[in-house]
Amino acid sequence: MNNPFDPVHIQEERAEREAHRLKLRSNLLIAIFCAILAGFVAVLYQAQIVEGAGYRSNSTVRNIQTEQVDSVRGEILDRYGRVLVTNEVSYNVALDYSAMGSGRNEILALLLDICREEGVAWTDDLPISKAAPWIFTTETPFSFQQKNSEGEMETRLTYLGSLAKKCKWTADDKPVPTAGELLAAMCRTFGLIQEGEAPDARDRELAGVLYELHLRLREVDNSAYLFTQGVDMTFISKVKERALAGVRIETATTRKYETSYAAHVLGFTGKIDRGPEWDHYKELSYPMNATVGKEGVELAFEEALHGVSGSRLIEKDDAGNTISQEWRKEPKPGDNVVLTLDMALQATTEDLLARYAARQEVKVGEDGEPEPAKGMAAAVVDMSGGVLALASYPTYDLSTFRENYSQLQADESYPLNNRATMGLYAPGSTFKMLTAIAALDSGTITTLDKVECTAYYRFYPDVSPACWIAPGRHGMENVTQAIQDSCNIFFYDVGRRTGIATIREYAQKFGLGEYTGIEIPEKKGHVAGPETSASYDRQWFEGETMYAAIGQDNNLFSPLQLANYIATLVNGGNHYACHLLKEFKSSDYSQITETYDEPPLHTVDIQPEHLAAIKQGMYDLSKTYTMARWFDSLPVEVGCKTGTAETSAKAATTNAIFVCFAPYDDPQVALCLVSEGGEAGGTLAELAAGILAQYFSTDSSLSGLTPENTLLH
Repeated sequence: MNNPFDPVHIQEERAEREAHRLKLRSNLLIAIFCAILAGFVAVLYQAQIVEGAGYRSNSTVRNIQTEQVDSVRGEILDRYGRVLVTNEVSYNVALDYSAMGSGRNEILALLLDICREEGVAWTDDLPISKAAPWIFTTETPFSFQQKNSEGEMETRLTYLGSLAKKCKWTADDKPVPTAGELLAAMCRTFGLIQEGEAPDARDRELAGVLYELHLRLREVDNSAYLFTQGVDMTFISKVKERALAGVRIETATTRKYETSYAAHVLGFTGKIDRGPEWDHYKELSYPMNATVGKEGVELAFEEALHGVSGSRLIEKDDAGNTISQEWRKEPKPGDNVVLTLDMALQATTEDLLARYAARQEVKVGEDGEPEPAKGMAAAVVDMSGGVLALASYPTYDLSTFRENYSQLQADESYPLNNRATMGLYAPGSTFKMLTAIAALDSGTITTLDKVECTAYYRFYPDVSPACWIAPGRHGMENVTQAIQDSCNIFFYDVGRRTGIATIREYAQKFGLGEYTGIEIPEKKGHVAGPETSASYDRQWFEGETMYAAIGQDNNLFSPLQLANYIATLVNGGNHYACHLLKEFKSSDYSQITETYDEPPLHTVDIQPEHLAAIKQGMYDLSKTYTMARWFDSLPVEVGCKTGTAETSAKAATTNAIFVCFAPYDDPQVALCLVSEGGEAGGTLAELAAGILAQYFSTDSSLSGLTPENTLLH
């Protein structure tokens, strides 16, 4: 019998217990390992077998794109903070070709059905008619050439040619397919019809959309395809209900015009065009689908208004829905542009021009038909070249500009032409102050010298030009009296003695026949003289100087040039560049980022007594009966000058010109008015008085004040 207390026995029992515990631990570890392994197997099975197809689909369709984002465009305001152009949110429809997958034709067909139901138009530039008989809607010839001689990207029509080849159009005996043949080939390639079938109007509409998408797919056109824009919530709801893959509703800002005035000044925006504009904005790192200024202030201050575009990374699923997005570069909003314009004055000026034009008798041409309405223009500037009003008649409304563009372009009265800067007119007698200052400052005459008006100027034996008063006469007149009476004989003689070289020199000093510097397009015009005649392939004769001295011959200036010439004269000779910019303000209006503060371009050294004599003549004219009835009711004294410039000796037609400044003793504003076909400059005095009344009225001054508790612009 074993002794339980035997040391050997105790040792054996202890070893057995240790072996048992070790076995339990090993079994437990094996069990845990098996459980973990089973878990891994289950997860792998779930991922690769059960959900493998879904993960594979997501991994192949889900993608990350870089999207360029336009910054918010700055607002445009007048000098008193009145908002002229701002932004409003709109909803656009964009298409993602890759996200539509194999069902893109069905998706697009449903989208077009919604458009028809809601009366929504979409972008379709396929140059084939929308209905049979199929014809090409562009006069541009086809070409199968893939690249032009400079290696530039193929055009849309060239792409159509290449598409015809791709569509297996095989009429080798014809160099170019007909519109119907090309449309049928496109529809077959796009899977819209079968071989032998003819496309209908719906096939044509769907082909137009697919054509736009293929242009981007093949990088024929790198701009984004905006299917339609400005859709309402009903349209958006129908699109969302159908859950159309690849059809995205995007928010965008569009320009909103808070005024129907100043269309020629404010201008408009649009997408970047191919060519020089494309290259220019590409150098500035603009997105090629950006909206940019096309005309007027929108173009002149494009970089300030545009701000800095941004970019973001967008992750999308197989349906084209955005899963996540991350900014790579946040856009910076554009600055707000404050103009020198006084919109109340601008509105008054445009309204006065329209009312005046409506009162004019409509003339009948030689064919018995009424002639097109004559144009008018007005320019109002301050003494440092700031443009307060710039009007052209007829004009147009920017808010309906795109819809009416074809009609406006065909209008024979040229409403799209900005006559205030692009119109060139002979100044007539408004040029006589220039001749006077050239004669006085060059020492040709003094303020006391007189010339006898004998109705006809007989210095040259072969020609005897008349004074406008002929057969009457003004008698002996000095320079002040000659300006008041607009005596041609005085200025024929003084101009001849002064010489064309001196007259041209002074005209250029006052900015006549030169660019004014305004930020929007303008024409330069020219001063009469040998150089100008040579440019017309004409010989200059010395006797022409006397006609140039009264503002005829080849003198051609814009209304803005004439207004600034008067400002330069009456401010004592400081010639400033004309400008529309007052200042730039940050997007939140918290600070002024830049202020226009340019010194004079140059200063004309005018003797005070010479200036006084000329101003006196302009003041005395304002006190004559025909002028006083308009100007005496104003709160300020005025100096003015009329002009009637012959435009066609054969047809005996003239333009009426009028310039003035006020107040007489401390000039603040100068203006010029032009009426095409007008009979006499004096008929425009009423308009000038109305413009000055608006500028100097108490109501106009108060309209510029900002009420309390409002955000300062």
